[in-house]
Amino acid sequence: MTALIELKDITKTFLTEEIETRAINTINITINKGEYLSLSGQSGCGKSTLLALLGLLDSPTSGTYHINNVDVSSLSRDERAKIRSKEIGFVFQSFNLISDLTIFENVMLPLTYQSGLDSKVINDKVNDVLEKVGMLHRRDHYPSQLSGGQQQRVAVARALVNDPAIILADEPTGNLDSKNAQAVLALFDKLHQDGATICMVTHDPVSAKRASRCLEMFDGCLIADNVNIPSIYNTPSETAIKLAAS
Repeated sequence: MTALIELKDITKTFLTEEIETRAINTINITINKGEYLSLSGQSGCGKSTLLALLGLLDSPTSGTYHINNVDVSSLSRDERAKIRSKEIGFVFQSFNLISDLTIFENVMLPLTYQSGLDSKVINDKVNDVLEKVGMLHRRDHYPSQLSGGQQQRVAVARALVNDPAIILADEPTGNLDSKNAQAVLALFDKLHQDGATICMVTHDPVSAKRASRCLEMFDGCLIADNVNIPSIYNTPSETAIKLAAS
């Protein structure tokens, strides 16, 4: 397997009112291209902080972070933003769609930060990812006209539109009912089968076990790193994938 991300001796310390809190304590992780990881643990264990570090939303206090062989540990905020826009796609619990933009415009938004793309290329890329998540027929609608599951599928399309090296999903089913949650997880299964690299934070042990590799944290430390035995969850049916698209 080819390493995509390498974290070596990563720590993250926060200082508030002269009290030092170590949120991440000497974590070492290698994420290979094409892996599907889940990251779980109790509230406050550090998983969201770790996801922020992986997503270049923050910098570690110490240690090194390489993505595609580039050391990004101590880059400036602008330098991190440039790499983040090219390498990382985000899916959030709250969808984070812009209400007064159409579905097409929401998905297109990350492409506006790239120079040199003509309108046909942009149109084709957006239509392609919307079709991939089963939402092309809703491209001219607004977020308020969609169900929660449909909005999350649009958020996945937005994460995919830049062809990122990795998709980071933070509790992507946290605001969904069971039907829509299963449909979004089935979509992640399909993306993984198609070669996507995914890291998903989840508090749900059943959702976590859909991943091919399960990481568990406790008090800022990585306490488990297990390869998951393939199950029926890793073979999504077409029916499940289409559940929230209609």
